[in-house]
Order: sequence, then structure tokens, then C-alpha cells
Amino acid sequence: MESIKLKFPDNSVREFAKGVTGKEVAKSISNSLARDALAIEFNGEVRDLSRKIEDNGTIRILKWEDPGGKFAYWHSSAHLMAESIESLFPGTKFGIGPPIDKGFYYDIDMGDHALSQEDLRKIEERMFEFAKRDVPFVREEKKWDDAVSFFKKKNDPYKLELLEGLKGEVITFYHQGNFTDLCYGPHIPSTGRIKAIKLLSVAGAYWRGDEKRKMLQRIYGISFPNKEELDAYLFRLEEAKRRDHRKLGKELELFVFHDVAPGAPFWLPKGMIVFRELEAFLRSELDRRGYQEISTPILVKKDLWEQSGHWTHYKENMYYFENEETVYTLKPMNCPESTYVYRQKIRSYKDLPLRYSEIGRLHRNELSGALGGMFRVRQITMDDAHIYCRPDQILPEIDGLIDLITQFYSIFGLTPSYSVSTRPDNAMGDPKLWDEAETSLKNALANRKIAYTLRPKEGAFYGPKIDVQIEDAIGRDWQVATIQLDFVMLPERFELEFVAEDGSRRRPVAIHRAIFGSFERFIGIITEHFVGAFPAWLSPVQAVLLPITDAHLDYANKVCDLLRANSVRAETDGRNEKIGYKIREWELRKVPYMLVVGEKEAAAGTVSVRQHKRGDLGSMDSGAFLERIRSEISQKLITSEEGHH
Repeated sequence: MESIKLKFPDNSVREFAKGVTGKEVAKSISNSLARDALAIEFNGEVRDLSRKIEDNGTIRILKWEDPGGKFAYWHSSAHLMAESIESLFPGTKFGIGPPIDKGFYYDIDMGDHALSQEDLRKIEERMFEFAKRDVPFVREEKKWDDAVSFFKKKNDPYKLELLEGLKGEVITFYHQGNFTDLCYGPHIPSTGRIKAIKLLSVAGAYWRGDEKRKMLQRIYGISFPNKEELDAYLFRLEEAKRRDHRKLGKELELFVFHDVAPGAPFWLPKGMIVFRELEAFLRSELDRRGYQEISTPILVKKDLWEQSGHWTHYKENMYYFENEETVYTLKPMNCPESTYVYRQKIRSYKDLPLRYSEIGRLHRNELSGALGGMFRVRQITMDDAHIYCRPDQILPEIDGLIDLITQFYSIFGLTPSYSVSTRPDNAMGDPKLWDEAETSLKNALANRKIAYTLRPKEGAFYGPKIDVQIEDAIGRDWQVATIQLDFVMLPERFELEFVAEDGSRRRPVAIHRAIFGSFERFIGIITEHFVGAFPAWLSPVQAVLLPITDAHLDYANKVCDLLRANSVRAETDGRNEKIGYKIREWELRKVPYMLVVGEKEAAAGTVSVRQHKRGDLGSMDSGAFLERIRSEISQKLITSEEGHH
């Protein structure tokens, strides 16, 4: 019997009979793996466990924990939903039903019937019923003509239109129970694996994304192998709604968005305080670490981008216009312009490293459909720096950047995780320099005992990089900082040089780095992370004086003036309202400290201190409170419970 060789993730190679299935391979390893397996990844393609393997290749058995496992699981859940819809609403026409990042959807045409919440509940119930039958997902290859005949009988115009684009290809159907769909796959072994289901919402979706075509109903759902994971997901979903920075930005008067400027926030006075505090903190850290701040033009000729290569690859993301027969652009990034600062005089090896920081205003032409609050904007304030150094300085510079990133994120109670992307196949530059640079990146992390994920061949063509992710208070991952080495794009294309010790001219290495990326996105992230209850140092109002009656207003103003004179952002609420009402309102405004003052406090020179979320801290001398809050601000302490995991 003919055999094939399969290579596993641990690099071991085993022989199997040609035509072995993924299920049989899993069983040859262990019964428990066969029980948990959902699909396989063969030569990079996710496939059904039941498909025969005819060739040599690399194989990975996919379980629920693997992205490919979830892909197959949610794909099968979409088919289970479609089967349930067809049984409850005969005559429904089906568009497409793919898995997505979190869950699945199906686009359906039900004529004039608009789905209600009650309909979703019934579909969900029917899905559970069909899942319990534990019927297999069966793949079948069809001739094109037979596939067309099948969907003509079903009177399904959407599937027939999809088939028009598949002429000459092998057509695959998938069956489960009484349902058949046109589908590439992959799918999990059977419906019984789907244990916990929630249909989340219905939205309108134009067929094939074309607004001239019919509007279909798109049902979104999610499924899991157990109820605990579903409950945890639904809790996170509710938490995400509660933390939505667009809602909080408006409620807390930080920022708003208007139709007159899509993709650009209007910063309100309170939001500008958060912005300025972040900016001041960043600047003080960079000053301490030997950075020199620069500022480069926002409006530049397209020639710059032709030289850098961006005009060829990035033009559609840029804003540009013609003036006096010259094409000008709004810069989408700072990188090329920093080279003009470097080149304004001859540099010696003794001058390096040069660390140029720039808080630059950038503009990127994002599609209107992709815009999303602060997370995807067209006007970006970028925390940027470009370090020009000698190759032998790469390691200490990277080490300094990792130190800066670690320190920066610890202030917000966030722990960074790191990945290293190495040389791609289209890499440019000296291979020896690549090897040394990759070693420097890995060593800088290893020296600090920082674990990292290796991403082979995922570096840019001009240099390897470190990417940094953070996890927020509800477990969402965010890509934030980047350390990108560059041997080619800036040094070669802009002919950068320094005079070496032996008098020869050499190319410097450029390091592009961002610590938190854009101000807009980072402020959006921390607004959600802290649910708007910022640490005192970032809070727009740090303390509010609440006089019990008008008789105590003068004393409240006196304490407020004391705090303000010592750089504490304080206000007095002199409204003629009950004290309980004021406390509730300022609690909703998420101010770190409320200082209640009445007859007793005015006579003793004290304040009754209430902390956001923690309630009454008791009476305190006004001078002692001043010391407490100043210490909290200067140390940048996190006292809000919201910002902790």
C-alpha cells in the first residue's frame, strides 16, 4: 500500500497509508485528541477531519483552542442556524453564511417578513434541538450542472448567482440533516459538538455588499462548546457596551463626533486635559531619556512620498490635491521627514544615537465604513520617534525602548506582551545585518526575562520588528507599541550617512518606534479600560467640594482655592441641591474625590472625604487631604477599581 509522510508541529515526521483521514491521524496519537479534534490544518489549509489526505505535507490537529478550530466550529454553527431557519420559515432564500472573528452570520431573504426577537428565540431553540440529534456534516463534490439543477429546484437565486462565478471549478456541497448548502467548508464532524448558542442581533446587509442590490437580513450569532464560555462571552459583551468610549466620551464631556468631520474627534475641555496630561507625561519621560523633539510640516509635496515609496504603495490612503501645478499631500506618517532633520548637517559616529521624537498630526483616508469612534480615525495624533544609530548600538537602544514601554504601561496597570517578526522572503539589505538585528531584538527581551512569540517571516522588507500588545480590564487584546528596525527605507532611499571612526561613510540604522501609537486610539482604550474613572493624575476634575448648605459655600471655596493653588484640578458645586443628590451626580461623573463640608468641617478646618466607588473615607484635615491627593497624582497611582483585571 502506498504511504505518505506527515510532519507535525513538533517537527516529527510519521508515515501513514495514503488516503488516511484527519480523524484517523488524530486517533493514532491519542483517543482524547480524536475526541477533542474539530478539524485539521493541512499545508496551511483548514480541512474537515473526514477528508482523505493523499499527499505528503504538514499537519496540525485543530481543537477548539485553535483559531482554525473556531473557524470550522462557527462555520458549522452558521449551517445549523440556516437549517433551523429553513425548517421554521420554509421558502427562505439564503445568501452567504461565513464564520467571522467572533461567531458567524447568515444573510437571508424572507420576503416581507422582518425577523423579531421572538423569531430569534425560536430559531435558537430549533438549533439546540437539531444540535442534540448529533448528525454529521457530510461533504460532497458535485458537477456544476448538477449543482445548478439542485438550486433551481430550490428556487434559490442567490446560490445560483454564486454558482455563475464558479464555472469550471469542483463544486462542493455540505449536508447535515435535511439541509444542503453550497460551501467550500471546512466543517466540524457533527452538530452534537455545538453545545451553547446565542443569536445576538439582526442587521440589514446588501447582497454582495452592493447598495444597488436587495437588502437582506443578516443574523449574527455565537456558539461555544460549553455554557460557561458562552456566559463569559455575553458578560464581556455587556461590559464592552458599558465601557463604550463613544458613549462615555459624550457623557463625561471628553470628546464628541460630528458629521461635518467624519473620523476626527472634537476634543472638549475635559478631554483636552486628559490629552495634555498624557502628552506631558510622555514628554517628561522622553526628555529624561535623551530624546530631542522635532516638528515637521503637515503639508508636503508628493515628491517626498515618491522617494520613500509610499506614493506607489499607499497613495489611496493619502489626501492630496493640486495647487499651482504641484501635487501636495497631507502627511499620513512622520517617517520620511525626520530624514531632513538628520541630513541638515554631516553626522559623525560620535553623534549617534540621535533620538528624534515628534508628536505629529497625520491624516489617513480611511473608508467611511471602517471608521469607529477613536479606534479608527482619519486625523491621527501620533506618538512617534525615529532613532538613528550605528549597528553596534541596536541592542542598547532596543533595551532602552523595552524599558520605556514596560514603565509606560505599568502606570496604567497594563502588562505588555511581545512578539518578534523576522526576515521575510522579500527582505532587502545585508543578510548579516538582519541576523545581528534579529539577535539583538531577541536578546533585549531575553535579558529582561520577557517571554515573546516568534513570528517567522512577518517582518517588513526593510527590517525586523517587535510588536507589543496589551490586555485591558475585560480581556480584550490591543496592538499598541511597535519597534521597527529599518536598514533600507529611510537610510538607503534618503541616502543617510555618518562618518565612521576610520573616516569612511556608512549608513545608520533607523529605528521607528511608537509607545502607545495614536493619542486618539490610546485615549479610547484607557477610557474603556477605566470605564471613564481615570486615575487622579489623568482625571479632568480631581476633587469636587460639596457644601451641605449655602452657609458652607465660603469655606468650600476656600478649600477649593487651596487645592487649585497647589495644582489640583478642583471645583465647587454650589448648587442649592440636597447633598445626597450631589454625591450621586458626581459619582456618575466619576470624579476621584468628593469633599463634603458642613458646619463641623468649617469649624475644624477639615473635609469629609468620599472616594469614587469606595465611599466614605472619614474626616481629614484639608492640608492632609492636599498631601494625600498630591502624592497620588505625583506617583500616578491607580486607585479606581475599574482599572484592575
